[in-house]
Amino acid sequence: MSNVHTTSDKTEEIRRAIVEAVTAVKATHPMVPSITNTITINLVANAQLAVGGSAAMVYLPDEAEALALMGGAFYVNVGGLLPIYEETLPHVARVLHEHAKPWVLDPVAVGIGRLRTAALSQFKLYKPSVIRGNASEIIALAGLWQLDGEDASRVRGVDSVDSVTSATVAAVALARWTGGAVAVSGETDLVTDGTVVVRSFGGSHFMTKITGAGCSLGGVTAVYATASGPFIAALTGTAVYNLAGRRAGARSEAPAQFQTEFLNELYQASAEDIADNPFEIEEVLS
Repeated sequence: MSNVHTTSDKTEEIRRAIVEAVTAVKATHPMVPSITNTITINLVANAQLAVGGSAAMVYLPDEAEALALMGGAFYVNVGGLLPIYEETLPHVARVLHEHAKPWVLDPVAVGIGRLRTAALSQFKLYKPSVIRGNASEIIALAGLWQLDGEDASRVRGVDSVDSVTSATVAAVALARWTGGAVAVSGETDLVTDGTVVVRSFGGSHFMTKITGAGCSLGGVTAVYATASGPFIAALTGTAVYNLAGRRAGARSEAPAQFQTEFLNELYQASAEDIADNPFEIEEVLS
C-alpha cells in the first residue's frame, strides 16, 4: 500500500461521476428491490425514496426473482432473518449473478447463526457489486471467504469492535475478489475498489443513536448502483450520508429529531453538494 496521493485530476473525475450518478437517479427514479432487515425496513425504504429511488421490499423467492429481473439493482441485508430467507437469499443472489445485475450486500452480524453463515458463504460465488458494513463485519466476511487470513469474526451483534483503518486490508481483498467495491462505515468512512481507497468525512454521532442508519445506507447505495459502477455508487451513497448526517446533526438535539431532519437532508441534497462532501484519496498498489 502506498503513501497518500491526492491528485486534482482524480478528485475531479470522482466528483463529476458522483454528479452524474445523483442527477440520473433524480431524473429516472429507478426501482430497487430489497431483502432487508425486518427491524429497519421503514427507514431503508424512506431513504431510498428520499434520494430519488423507488423502493420494493420482498421476502418470497419467486417475488424476489421477478423483482430482481425488473429492477436496476438489488439490495440484500442479512439482518433480522426469517426462515424463508434460507431459500430466498441464495436463489436471488444466483439470479442476480447470472443476469449480471448489480447488487449490494450488507453482511450484518456475519458469523452469528447457521442460516446467516450459510447464506454469506454462498454469496462468495455470486460476487456482490458492493459490500457495505462496519469494520468488524468486513473483517469477518473476508475471513469467512478466506481472502486475507483474518479471524472469522469479531462482531458483537450489529456493533463494530474494530476500527475502520484496521479493516482496510480486508476491504481491499473483498473488492479485488468481487471486482466491485467495499464501503466500511465508521467515524471516518472508507470506500475502495481494490486499487484506490477513499476516506469520506462527515456524519453525526446521532447516526449511532437511531436504528437502521447503516442498513438504509446499503439501500441508498443500491439506488446509485443503477446509475454508476460499484465504486462510484458506494462513494456516492457514503457521501450523501455524511453530508446529510452533518447537516441534520447540526440542527438536532435528540435522535428522533435527527432521523426526521436526516431524511429531509437526503431529499434536499443537490448533486453538486454531494460531490463536494470532503474526501481524501489513497492509492493502493497491487
